Amino acid sequence: MLLKRCSAVATLFALGLAAPAAASEKGWDDAGTIAKNALVVAAFAVPAVQEDWDGALQAGGSIGGTILVTQGLKEIFPSRRPDGSDDRSFPSGHTSTSFAAAATLHNRYGWEAGLPAYVVASFVGLSRVEARKHRVGDVLVGAAIGTATGHLITRKANARVQIVPWGDTKSAGIDMTLRF
Repeated sequence: MLLKRCSAVATLFALGLAAPAAASEKGWDDAGTIAKNALVVAAFAVPAVQEDWDGALQAGGSIGGTILVTQGLKEIFPSRRPDGSDDRSFPSGHTSTSFAAAATLHNRYGWEAGLPAYVVASFVGLSRVEARKHRVGDVLVGAAIGTATGHLITRKANARVQIVPWGDTKSAGIDMTLRF
């Protein structure tokens, strides 16, 4: 029940941001930042309210891992922003972080939490293009990074089967745990 209420609030929140955002590039930029921050808070707040500390830890791993990958790619592949402000356009950090939070909520708590979170994350991506901070390709790659990281690091709250990839400097593999 709590997740359904949170889902409705999140969707209305994103739609409420869209109207004032359309006024200017700065409005789009501000609205996207607010929506991204709200998703990050939700990714930690939903597990905290349910006293699901594993979920909060996994949210931190998903979002933190996404930020590391995104920032690394920005350093490796400098790309001029459409507004000309700097060379850190590729990939979109706002979008990757938003999709990591959405994927975490989806994978951990199901589509009821995931669907509205993806709506808000999509709004963030749109806002980055409309604010002329990113091109569509920057946003799509950011969305892919966030979604992949969120699904790789987060597991379902009541999963009977856990599959966890691992790796070090000499080898890599997958651990699988079954719960009966």
